[in-house]
Amino acid sequence: MFFYAARQPIFDQNKQLFAYELLFRDSLENVFPNIDGDQATSKLIEASQFNLGLEDFTDQHPAFINFSDELLIKKFPSLIPKEQLVVEILETARPTKKLLNAVTELKQEGYTIALDDYVHDPVWLHFFPYVDIIKVDFRESTSEEIQQIGKIARKFSIKLLAEKVETYEEFNSALEWGFTYFQGYFFSEPEVMQSRALAPSQMSLAELLYESSKAEMDLAAIINIFQRDVTLSFKLLRYANSAIFKRRGDIETIKQALVVLGQAELKKFLAVLFAAQINSDKPVELIRLSMSRAHFCESLAKDHGQLKDSSTAFLTGMLSVIDAILDEPIESIMTKLPLAQEIKTALIERQGLLASYLDLVEHYEKADWSQATALIHELQLNSDLVPDYYHTAIQWSNDRASELAAS
Repeated sequence: MFFYAARQPIFDQNKQLFAYELLFRDSLENVFPNIDGDQATSKLIEASQFNLGLEDFTDQHPAFINFSDELLIKKFPSLIPKEQLVVEILETARPTKKLLNAVTELKQEGYTIALDDYVHDPVWLHFFPYVDIIKVDFRESTSEEIQQIGKIARKFSIKLLAEKVETYEEFNSALEWGFTYFQGYFFSEPEVMQSRALAPSQMSLAELLYESSKAEMDLAAIINIFQRDVTLSFKLLRYANSAIFKRRGDIETIKQALVVLGQAELKKFLAVLFAAQINSDKPVELIRLSMSRAHFCESLAKDHGQLKDSSTAFLTGMLSVIDAILDEPIESIMTKLPLAQEIKTALIERQGLLASYLDLVEHYEKADWSQATALIHELQLNSDLVPDYYHTAIQWSNDRASELAAS
């Protein structure tokens, strides 16, 4: 059994991953306005503590989770270890004495407390001595309101989290105003428009991507490319040596390593490695995002059965954030890679079936459930299985990122 969620990364001032906000539901069909928020949070606690592990989604990072005032008063957060949790007090909560007592107790127990989508009201000042983080919605707040909140928060040594930051201009403004944490899709767009030359290893990877995308792979050509690059060969051998794969004996040649992986796994390995190698100074979360998108799109393609080769969907998902990784427009990047036209059309023009798969995974990432459900129905996908695909993709990206880091 899976529990269903979107996870949204939260970064620090150095664009390093700090935590995730988790938005949990029973299933994709159980996420609309009539959903009971307390029931959703309760099922999250049940799933993460009694069935699965919260770390499946957070990869050992703290989880921001919403709690209503009623659940806080009932001490539901105490069911999750304080090291794993940031308690978010919903903006709809009423600042009563009972809530203040509950928050005070949680703080005394060592929990981190955050106010969600905060709009300043003097009555909340009673809570400020126990609050660690205030989240401010950049889409709903004026610059004057944001700076007013910041001025008050500094008096209590409360850290500020800028929510729904969509551009680097907003990110830089938040930095200037003293924000410590940032949540939004600012990291998914190119920071600087410039042309970046591909290093020799990256060119070899581009060649391998092309060779592996052929309907009939030329094993001799692939072996030749690996043999020209000692770094790529080393990573291939280390990866093939992983416990993930079953081997009868030691690997002695590049050909043996390729046989151990098999064609499908080789395609995944190359796409992941290309994204990870091409710009190592980017946030690791950006690489994880590309990997989870790749796996999710591939799972959709296998289930949907409309593509000749589901690995085409994998590569499309993987490259969907390549513009952010390279800090270069996607149109320019596509001229440098020998990819199938359907992939380029999906990434540049956002048209076609592959683009629909990308749209769906983005709806999931943003917890835009109504749009996700509409698209699932339009594509005639199995709505019961799609949430499982997303959860599995998150786990897969965590596991593969760890494997590649070790190599």
